[in-house]
Amino acid sequence: MTLSLRRICVAASCMLMTTQLWAEPNRPECIAPASPGGGFDLTCKLAQSALVNEKILTKPMRVTYMPGGVGAVAYNAVVAQRPADAGTLVAWSSGSLLNLAQGKFGKFDENAVRWLAAVGTSYGAIAVKADSPYKTLDDLVKALKADPSKVVIGSGGTVGSQDWMQTALIAKAAGINPRDLRYVALEGGGEIATALLGGHIQVGSTDISDSMPHILSGDMRLLAVFSEERLDEPEMKNIPTAKEQGYNIVWPVVRGFYLGPKVSDEDYAWWKDAFDKLLASDEFAKLRDQRELFPFAMTGPELDTYVKKQVADYKMLAKEFGLIQ
Repeated sequence: MTLSLRRICVAASCMLMTTQLWAEPNRPECIAPASPGGGFDLTCKLAQSALVNEKILTKPMRVTYMPGGVGAVAYNAVVAQRPADAGTLVAWSSGSLLNLAQGKFGKFDENAVRWLAAVGTSYGAIAVKADSPYKTLDDLVKALKADPSKVVIGSGGTVGSQDWMQTALIAKAAGINPRDLRYVALEGGGEIATALLGGHIQVGSTDISDSMPHILSGDMRLLAVFSEERLDEPEMKNIPTAKEQGYNIVWPVVRGFYLGPKVSDEDYAWWKDAFDKLLASDEFAKLRDQRELFPFAMTGPELDTYVKKQVADYKMLAKEFGLIQ
């Protein structure tokens, strides 16, 4: 190699390194749009660990909490106040998309942010305390049919939320009016677990990843998980599905991240490349598995298409239950 060619190669390498360093956010942050301890917290901490472990981020990512409206407060804050902040990721789930479908995020719709990555999926579940008299979904349904006002159900969000929808689908299958069910609106899986274990509610409509720490500790049981078939993880294989108990309900809970609407194409591309590398990593798969999440990897335009379709499907479901016109 000639001296001049070597200099050109060195210069090009330096420019590439400079661009990469320039693109990495100075103060990376992940907003969990709920109280600590639930699924959004889990999603942010997964990214926090994985991005540093894989040396994609050279600076630690902080996790902050912005509860309110099961994602609505964070969504509005990022879109209206921090639209170009390239260092801020916000966690989302299928429940976020269901709320968007019903217009629960105010004037902003699913087109208001830049959908970045989906990193895994959990499944909806119905939880009770370990000593609950309800042993099966049929036990719960019998109690609801006898007197729905005596069964207090905790759910993340109000009527129309993802957790509400799970029990509404059970009620519909059993011939019960979902509007007759007695709900307590809570802010995410952490609050649901606290209320359930504290005896303030009798049933928690939640998801399996939020519940597993309490199941493994022996404090909680799941009456059903809303997956197609039993999950093959050793600690989950004995949890029955709703389908095998005669209730044809499947509810995956996809989890991921979005960025503000005015984040530059260059910064968005940096994050997309980071998550593409992460999602292909064996180490990331181990971290995801430790958090009781199952594979679901999607980034960039493919994810944007998926999100828009899901919102459209959820709008149809919301109309079926009379939640929107």
